[in-house]
Amino acid sequence: MLEPDSRSVNKEGPDGDRTLRAADFLRAHREEILADWEQAMHALHADRLERHSWLMDHMPELLIALAEVIEHGPEALGTALWDEHAMERLDQGFDLGEVAAEYALLRKCVLRRLEAESRALAPGELERLEEALDRILTRTMTCFSQARQRILQALDRMTQATLDNPSMDTLLARLLSVLMESALAVDAAAMLMVEDERLVVRAAVGLGADKARGSSLRLDEGFIGQVATQRKPLAMRSASTDARVVLEALKAPGLRAVYGVPLLEDDRLLGVAYMASRTAFLFAEPDTLLFRTIAQRVTAYLVQSRLQARERAARVEAQRSLAQLDALLAATPMGIAFIDPELRYLRVNQAMADINGASPEEHQGRLFREVHLREIADAVEPVLRRALETGEPVRSMELSLPSSAPRGGGRTWQASFYPVRTLFGEVLGLGCTVVDITEHKQAEATLQQAVDFREQLLAVLGHDLRNPLNAIGASAFQLSRAQEWGPPERRAVDRIRKATARMGRMINDILDFARSRLGGGIPVSRQRMNMAEVCQAALEELQVSHPERQLVFESHGDTWGEWDSDRVTQVLGNLVANAIQHGQEGVPVRTTVRGEPEEVVLEVHNQGEPIPAELMPRIFDPFKVHAAAKDPAKKTRSLGLGLYIVSQIAGVHGGRVEVRSTAREGTTFTVHWPRARPGT
Repeated sequence: MLEPDSRSVNKEGPDGDRTLRAADFLRAHREEILADWEQAMHALHADRLERHSWLMDHMPELLIALAEVIEHGPEALGTALWDEHAMERLDQGFDLGEVAAEYALLRKCVLRRLEAESRALAPGELERLEEALDRILTRTMTCFSQARQRILQALDRMTQATLDNPSMDTLLARLLSVLMESALAVDAAAMLMVEDERLVVRAAVGLGADKARGSSLRLDEGFIGQVATQRKPLAMRSASTDARVVLEALKAPGLRAVYGVPLLEDDRLLGVAYMASRTAFLFAEPDTLLFRTIAQRVTAYLVQSRLQARERAARVEAQRSLAQLDALLAATPMGIAFIDPELRYLRVNQAMADINGASPEEHQGRLFREVHLREIADAVEPVLRRALETGEPVRSMELSLPSSAPRGGGRTWQASFYPVRTLFGEVLGLGCTVVDITEHKQAEATLQQAVDFREQLLAVLGHDLRNPLNAIGASAFQLSRAQEWGPPERRAVDRIRKATARMGRMINDILDFARSRLGGGIPVSRQRMNMAEVCQAALEELQVSHPERQLVFESHGDTWGEWDSDRVTQVLGNLVANAIQHGQEGVPVRTTVRGEPEEVVLEVHNQGEPIPAELMPRIFDPFKVHAAAKDPAKKTRSLGLGLYIVSQIAGVHGGRVEVRSTAREGTTFTVHWPRARPGT
């Protein structure tokens, strides 16, 4: 038998080691044991994640109480903490095995920690630990089982009270009587329903019942109003003297404990239930749990009754609208059918009958497989059964038959299947829609051929044309390094290199244009970079290609951010190439990078002929021609593809491009680059 331990905290062992007391071990290793236990419980309930919120609600106190029981004997066992833990687990939906598993894991965690301890337990301490755990487990199991048995008996009696379909007021009174008979401490109980923005007492039993029936109060008035507005159970210790009591029935002399529970349908308040006692200042946990269970059952009855009334009204409305539905089914060109859970046709419209090659009457009561060809039935039946089992719709399933099929050969259909449910969520069958998409598929195939041809053309442009172009560029580079060439030859080689670079940029622009129009968008790969450094390096390369033009670069402020450096180089290359082509010869092209608080601004400026006013609204459109250009060579050159790519790249980065152009100030393209990614 577990007895109080009067030994010292530590005891000298035979080899000079200090032995350990179990109670002191639990206190010293409390946090580690709780951490081990919580991890084990997470693993035990891995498939029920919603339960993890209660893992540490009582265990820290229970572990300390366990140490007290070991140290001071059975008189330290008490009742409140263990009973509260048992009632809490019962209220959370645990079964007896799960509660036992909690303590089994706790025992395992404690023993594992003891095995890892360098000091051994003093003689008899392990037995005291095991005996204390057994006592606590027995206490919890007993309390859990008794409370559960009370609830089951009460629920059974509640079910009997509903067998003759009584009126709502009679039913509520019967359920309150079950409560009075199941909980000896309850002397009065009542149910208040929400009616016209007030709480009205619809049923009352026990002390003050006659006075309570029919009385009402505001939704926020008094103690009952607090339960309604806070949407949670509340308790009161002395009703007869508490200023929050408004109902006269609760002001009876000597009335002490009052416990109120809201009746909730999701977040909607249906009413409030309360019970009161003359003998207790606070109701015991088993009584409050029983009352909450009864309140939940009452709520379920109220909801069920309301839904049944709605169902009756809906049935009447359905009969009225059935004729309209039949007319709609007959008029629609889409095939529509309803199939029951056994895959029998219940109803089809004429369009579906025409598709299946049988009259609507011939469909009635026949299995899906009996109506359709085997090829169709084998493909569709598994899909229908899966939709019935999962309750998930199946959309846009395509079906086709070879041209040799005896019925519907060479045709293609698109079918969708939707579960049909009652108001309570019960799946009654499937709704089916079928559309003949043969012509659509033929047009789609023709369009796909055109898309494939375009993709092949882009592949030739992007790959096959790049290879000879790169060879030309490499050859021109080698020729430029020859020493024996004279000035005319060097100028010719230089023209080849410039033309090759321009063609490379044009190919890149065309490929990016195709990507943007095909819907995939221009791809970017962001990384942290210094825009000033990237732009300066790009200008140095451009200067080599255009030694006859002066390219000036300036930077100011913080120019760091997250962008695609290759795309930034592409934007700058397009803008500078545009400025060189349309700018005044002998005047520098100026590039400025300026850091602002939220963005970095890139500007490319050139002097020269201004952009015509009629061209400004569509300056960033693709494939436009500067019709007003005085130079015929410039007139035939597209102004827009490169600028279109610039605007697209800026947009992908969350930025924008602006342009201003006058004869006096020249032309300036301004690109705004946000430092951070869009949406961050």
